[in-house]
Amino acid sequence: MGYTIAQKIIKNHLLSGDMTPGCEIALKIDQTLTQDATGTMAYLQFEAMGTDRVKTELSVAYIDHNTLQAGFENADDHRYIQTVAKKHGIRFSRPGNGICHQVHLERFGAPGKTLIGSDSHTPTAGGIGMLGMGAGGLDVAVSMGGGAYYITMPKIIKINLVGKLSDYVGAKDVILEVLRMLGVKGGVGSIIEYGGEGVKTLTVPQRATITNMGAELGATSSVFPSDEITLEFLKAQEREDVYVPLCADEDAVYDAEYTVDLSLLRPLAACPHSPDNVKAVAELTGMKINQVCIGSCTNSSMLDMLTVAAILKGKTVHPDVSLSISPGSKQVYTMLAECGALADLISAGARILECACGPCIGMGFSPKSAGVSLRTFNRNFLARSGTKDAEVYLVSPETAAASAIAGVFVDPTTLGAAPVLNFPTKFKINDNLIEMPATPDEAGDVVVERGPNIKPIPAGKAPDDSLSCELILKVGDNITTDHIMPAGTKVLPYRSNVPKLSEFCFTVCDKDFPKRATEKGGGIILGGSNYGQGSSREHAALVPLYLGIKAVVAKSFARIHVANLINFGIVPMTLAHEEDYDKLAEGDEIYVEGFREAIEKAGTAVLVNRKNGARVPLNLNLTARQRSILLAGGMLNYTKNNSN
Repeated sequence: MGYTIAQKIIKNHLLSGDMTPGCEIALKIDQTLTQDATGTMAYLQFEAMGTDRVKTELSVAYIDHNTLQAGFENADDHRYIQTVAKKHGIRFSRPGNGICHQVHLERFGAPGKTLIGSDSHTPTAGGIGMLGMGAGGLDVAVSMGGGAYYITMPKIIKINLVGKLSDYVGAKDVILEVLRMLGVKGGVGSIIEYGGEGVKTLTVPQRATITNMGAELGATSSVFPSDEITLEFLKAQEREDVYVPLCADEDAVYDAEYTVDLSLLRPLAACPHSPDNVKAVAELTGMKINQVCIGSCTNSSMLDMLTVAAILKGKTVHPDVSLSISPGSKQVYTMLAECGALADLISAGARILECACGPCIGMGFSPKSAGVSLRTFNRNFLARSGTKDAEVYLVSPETAAASAIAGVFVDPTTLGAAPVLNFPTKFKINDNLIEMPATPDEAGDVVVERGPNIKPIPAGKAPDDSLSCELILKVGDNITTDHIMPAGTKVLPYRSNVPKLSEFCFTVCDKDFPKRATEKGGGIILGGSNYGQGSSREHAALVPLYLGIKAVVAKSFARIHVANLINFGIVPMTLAHEEDYDKLAEGDEIYVEGFREAIEKAGTAVLVNRKNGARVPLNLNLTARQRSILLAGGMLNYTKNNSN
C-alpha cells in the first residue's frame, strides 16, 4: 500500500509513535513561525526553558497582528520580539513586511518540510506541498528548543478536484464549497489532501487560499502536491533550489474521498456567523451592503490584488460602501505600485491599509452598527469584526470587488467576460525588512528589552486529589477561541499581560464571567461540541488558568485548544453520554472523587452534581505523556522536571 502526500512527510519526520490514525506521534519540526499577538508569550516561554539558541532549520518572528499602535503596549512587544529574536537565532520580519503566512509562502516555505506556527492558519504553507500546522505558542517554543511536536496521527481525507474554474469563480469558492460539504467539524482529526486533474489548473496562491481555510474545517492541516506549478512559483521567487516533487502514490489509500467539479462551481458566501453557513451569492443578490474588506492571509496575494484592481479599474466604489484593501506583503504592495494597479485601486475609492492582518482580527475598520460587511477573510465569528451586531459574509475577491461597486451583493459571473490579467512570471525580491539574528558569538551582547506591559507567565499547579468546585460557566456548541479570548483593538495589546487580559475572558458570552471567576476562585466550565474551535491562541487556555479554571468538560474539543489546555494544566474531559449535558447547570456544585488518580491512571471519572444528585460519567482521552504533563501542572513544569 502506497503513501499519501501527508503520510510521506510524516514518515520522513517521525521521531516516535505509530502512523495509525488515533495514535500519538512525535514529529521533527523543520521550521517555526510566530506572530506578534502570540509571539511575545511564545518567546517568554522559550526563555523560561533556558535554551540559548533555536535548534530548528529556520524560525521566523513576524509582526503583523498588533500593528495599530494606540498606546505603548504594542510597540513595546514588538521591540521585545525583535531583541529576543536577535539574541536566540530567530529571523525577524519587521512591521510593514507583511502577513506571516503570505510572506512565509513567498520567501521561506519549502515542499516536503514541516512547519508549525503559533497561528491556526499556518496550513497556508500546504499550498506549496509543505506540512504546516497551527499550534499553541508553548508547543512552538518547545520545537524551537529542539523538542518534538506531538499530534494524534490524523486520518487523511482526499478532495478530488476535476474540471476548471469558470470566469469570476475563485479559489475562495472552492474552499467554501468544501466547508458547505463537510462543515466546521468535518476535518477534525484529519489532514485534507487535494488531488485530481483540477489541481493542475490552480496557481500556488489559489492553492494557498484553499489550504488556509482548511483551518475552518478543524483540520490538522491541508496539503497540495508539489508539482510543476509549485516549481514555477518558486522560480518566480528565486527559490527553485528548495523544490522537490511530491505527490501521492497511485495505490495510496484514503479514509474518505470527495469530489469537487470546479467547472460547476459558482460564487459562494459564508453567511453570519460561521464559515460553513454557505449559500450561493445568487441567492443574496441585491442585499444592501455597507462595507467591503479585501485582504487577510487568505486573499491578499498578487493574484488576488490584480484581480480586484482589474474589476475596479475605471469605476467608483458605491457611495454607501467603505472599501479597505490590505496587500499581503511588501512584495505585493511594491509590485502593485510599480505596475499601476495600486493607482487603479486608489482611484476607485479604496482605502489602502498596511500589509497586516488588520480588520480580520478586529484591529480597526469595524463595520457600522448592524452593518453588512463582505470580507475575503477566513472567519466571520460573532463580534470578531469589533462590531457585535454586524453581519459579516465571507466571499471571494471577485464577489467583493463587484459588490463594492454596486453597493449590493452581486454575482460577478453576471458581469460578462473576466478581465485578462498580466500576471508576473518573476516577483520583486527585496528582503530588506527581514532582519537576521546575531551570530552565536554576538548573541551575548544583545540585551532583550521588556516593556512594563509584559507580565510573568501564570504558573500551573499539580491537580488536587479530588475536585470540588462550582460549575462556573455553561456554554453551547462551536464555542470559538474568539468567544473565550476576544481579539480586537481593546484586547490584543494585552496579550503579554495576562492579569489585564483576564478582564475580557468570555465576555462575548457573559460580561460578568471574569468578575464571577475571580470572586469564586475559579471552578470548571461546561461546553458543547467542538469546544475551542478557531485560532491557536493559547491565551484561551492561559487566561482561564489565571482565573482558576481547573477543568473543562465538553461534548468534544477542537484539536489545538485541547492541546493548549493540557499544556497549561487544565484537565479536558468529555461527556461519556452527550445527553448528560442537560443534567448540569451553571452554578451547580460539583465533585469529582479521585480526580488526580483519574488523571494518573484511569480513562474515566464520575462527576457528581451535588445539587440534583446526578452522576455524570466522563472520559479522559489522554496519552501517557499528556497525563504526565497534567500531573506536573503543565508543560513548562514538565519540561523543567525532565531537563534536570
